[in-house]
Amino acid sequence: MYSYIILIGWILGISFMGVKTPQSLNLYFALSLGLSLILLGFKYFNRFYKKYSCTDSSIFKCMTLITVCIFTYLSGLLYADHALEKRLALRPLQNNQSQHLIYIQSMNKIKLNDQAQNNTPSFRQQKLIQQRIVVLMPNQQPIPMVMYVNEQQAEMIQLGHYYQVTGQFKVVHGYAVEGTFDKEKWFLQENLLGILDLQAIHTIDENQLKQFGFQSFIDQQQHFDQRILLKIERLRLDFRHFISNSSLHNKGLLLALLTGDESLLSVEIQSLFKKLGIAHLLAISGPHVLIFAMMFCFIFNLIARKIYPKIFLKIPRLYLLVYPFLACVVFYTAFVGFEIPALRTMIMVSVFSLILLLNQKIQAIKHLLFTASILLLIDPFSILSAAFWLSFGACFILIRVYQTIQQQPRQQVQSWQAKLKHFVQVLFDSQWKTFIALMPLVLWIFQQFSWLTPLSNFIAIPVIGSLVVPIEVLAACMSLFSTSLGILLFKVADQLLSFLLSLLDFLDQTLGFKLDWWAFSAVQILCIAFAIFILFLPKGVIPRFWALICLIPLLLPNKSQYIFQFNVLDVGQGQAVFINLPEHKMMVDTGGFYDETKFSIGQNLIIPYLARQGVAQLDQVILSHLDQDHSGAFAEIAKVVDIQKVYSNEKDQRFDHSNFEYCYQGQHWQYGQVKIKVLSPPKNSLSGVPYNQNELSCVIYIQVPQSNQYQNFLIMGDAGWETEFSLLQQYPDLNVDVLVMGHHGSRHSSSFAFLKQLKPKLAIVSAGYGNRYGHPHPIVLKRLKALNIPVRTTIEQGSIEFNVKTNGQMEIKDFRQTQKWLIFKSHLISD
Repeated sequence: MYSYIILIGWILGISFMGVKTPQSLNLYFALSLGLSLILLGFKYFNRFYKKYSCTDSSIFKCMTLITVCIFTYLSGLLYADHALEKRLALRPLQNNQSQHLIYIQSMNKIKLNDQAQNNTPSFRQQKLIQQRIVVLMPNQQPIPMVMYVNEQQAEMIQLGHYYQVTGQFKVVHGYAVEGTFDKEKWFLQENLLGILDLQAIHTIDENQLKQFGFQSFIDQQQHFDQRILLKIERLRLDFRHFISNSSLHNKGLLLALLTGDESLLSVEIQSLFKKLGIAHLLAISGPHVLIFAMMFCFIFNLIARKIYPKIFLKIPRLYLLVYPFLACVVFYTAFVGFEIPALRTMIMVSVFSLILLLNQKIQAIKHLLFTASILLLIDPFSILSAAFWLSFGACFILIRVYQTIQQQPRQQVQSWQAKLKHFVQVLFDSQWKTFIALMPLVLWIFQQFSWLTPLSNFIAIPVIGSLVVPIEVLAACMSLFSTSLGILLFKVADQLLSFLLSLLDFLDQTLGFKLDWWAFSAVQILCIAFAIFILFLPKGVIPRFWALICLIPLLLPNKSQYIFQFNVLDVGQGQAVFINLPEHKMMVDTGGFYDETKFSIGQNLIIPYLARQGVAQLDQVILSHLDQDHSGAFAEIAKVVDIQKVYSNEKDQRFDHSNFEYCYQGQHWQYGQVKIKVLSPPKNSLSGVPYNQNELSCVIYIQVPQSNQYQNFLIMGDAGWETEFSLLQQYPDLNVDVLVMGHHGSRHSSSFAFLKQLKPKLAIVSAGYGNRYGHPHPIVLKRLKALNIPVRTTIEQGSIEFNVKTNGQMEIKDFRQTQKWLIFKSHLISD
């Protein structure tokens, strides 16, 4: 029991990486350590001398377990926090133009877009090439970064070489919105601490590098382990070139399944696999590693029997094969770049090999937890990866499925038909049980899945796992000795993949696979998790009908603990405000990327955010005007979210199927005590909107009388001085507590007179980091400073949320304060 508690406590502690910790955490750790030592010491002392009977009591055992659990939890938390602070200290804090020395120890990654699947003249422009680099810093630890290069630059960059580069160093700065992809977390987990946009590059040799004082780094790269890793990386690159230059049809898929390198993988295949819920098969998983090791050991066994059969009399076959098996697992794990599923397999095989050599009993669940703990000890940042949770979660479910099968009465299976039927039944059971068990985790991480995922996995896993991967591994090995034989085997795997893709395409067209968004709040996902946990418990532990009780909250309306929520979302250089009332959900603007086909604010930010809030329907959307940065995401949102009513100052083709109405001065709505009004533009000026969109933006005024802090919110859209002057004339007594500043803090809005008369208690700027317009403009910031008006920006704070409780108390949350890696430290805005 203690081993389970220690392992679980350690994993839980590390899982809270990034959470702000109290200053007294070290004190709590010392107290828990001391108390654990006292309780355990007392227990083992009494075991030998038996002077006290209290150590056998349930209270003492329970207290000891809780204390040990708290101690291991705090140990994991402190370990993770120390590793995080150490890595964050290396991150550059400001964008700057500079010249640096770099080292190339990894091959590049290529991302193709939809047009980059043929040899067209524009092929060079259809690739995004990312090169991982190590930036050498004088008197400082080298900093790993990612460098973006074009195809010509990529051709001159070689593994194991040093270069002097000139370029723009950029801070990693993503969108800080709840429920969306966290770019900064991903870069941190991948140990990439900055971005370099390359401008110039030329090669330097080791002698030149020594003159700059980097002798120790050069010596480090000459170590045996570094040279082996570099040779493996070159081997991976050779296989990319080998497959790329071949006549195979499914080059990208073959390469991805062999080495985990998705550089040749087409967008269509990636989209198909994602839609079918089998994208995990593109990652190198445990079966890939084990197949390679088993094939090698099979050949090793044949050779040993042929050359020196007496060796099995001296060393049992099982013990003899452990070492080459483990060596193959380590090699293949390095060959695929130490991806988490492969690394998990390597550690598990190492643990099981040690247990086998020591003649110990294998306890699958305990050793799975032990493997996870070792992995987190080696790399605590693995906890930030979805692959970690899904990989170990799937292993846990498969172990439970295996244990259930083992507990069933054994039947004598004779015919191959009965064996095949049994295999298909086990495969089907494992697929749907894994799918159901991982559903809460998938909903939390991705917020979308397809109900037909078990079927697609049922078809794809046997073909890829049992046929394609073994043939590919054999083909790769043979190609090292005979190119023609290797190509022949690759063609066999290629034909199997063509058959599989044809079958998957047929199913996609026939059954209409669709990756649906599911709008479940955190509480609802927790209820689903509890229900599934109860269903997977052994019979008799908890009645199954309790699972249905856990699902009752899913049938009830999604009620918030707040009577009013006002969230200025971080959509970069744009504006989107979500307003959540008990009986009414609405948005003012939706944001939008300058080209939604390249990066969709709707798909990547707004829809995931609404799904995390449990919002599947918007009762009202007000678009202040139709500039791309205020309305560009609307079309994508409307495909997924049911929108009841749309208002804007003009109409276009996007609203043909919407319940559209023009917004103009005088419109008002009331929901409970909350009042929403349109203060501008005048109805008779709407005809001039095409010629003066910004000044005729819909200006929205919201009153929340229940709040005991901020009660009046004003959203200006892109309105400037002209509209501000008009508002001051028409509403001289306008009370404003929170001002969402016009035109993202442009110098042509938020005039001194306007700010002076309104004198808001807080100003908010929605703008993008490093935007080319220089928003918010320094002049505007000086105006605010002169009037002592505090300002918050989505650049520094991320999404800014105002929540009013039933007692009128208001909470203000800055999303960038929720995780340590999101905290904005450069303070460029306030300088």
